[in-house]
Amino acid sequence: MAFINPRHAVSGLVLAAFVATNAHGQVTLDVSKITCEQFAFSKIGPVRSVALWFSGYYHGKSGSTTVDAQGFEANADKVEKFCKQQKNLKLPLMQAIEQVLGKT
Repeated sequence: MAFINPRHAVSGLVLAAFVATNAHGQVTLDVSKITCEQFAFSKIGPVRSVALWFSGYYHGKSGSTTVDAQGFEANADKVEKFCKQQKNLKLPLMQAIEQVLGKT
């Protein structure tokens, strides 16, 4: 059984607090509109927090309830590196994840 690293769980909570605190009345965030630039340069929240949310999203979508902590770190690094490339900055993050990791 795999467990979520407590650091990542806290990061997720920090992201939630960040979004709630900085939203100034905005209640929702359309994650489909997050760009690589916003992700890779922490403009929407800490990179690992956003990556953790997306990991949970794709795991839930596939019906998986397990998390591979080492795999998570490796995949987050791959997506971050891809997103930092100049040609990918405006690419939607969800599209980048699909290209880099084959998630749909």
